[in-house]
Amino acid sequence: MRSALQITTTVLPGNKIEVQLPPGSEGQEVTVFVVLPIAEKQQMNILEFIEQARQQHAGKSVEEIDRQIQAERDSWDS
Repeated sequence: MRSALQITTTVLPGNKIEVQLPPGSEGQEVTVFVVLPIAEKQQMNILEFIEQARQQHAGKSVEEIDRQIQAERDSWDS
């Protein structure tokens, strides 16, 4: 039977973590899952998303955007 252990730790400098397992674990293969907190930046509402998309395409004509989309689609076929 598999057992699971949940440990909360702090990310160390260099984006590293250290995990201390119970005695008897040395030499065993384990699987580690890392669950990152949701950054506030990722919680963009729809109006912010639309504004960001508009800023990325500001000053481009419809034809330029259509060419860019077509080029992306063409790259899928190759």
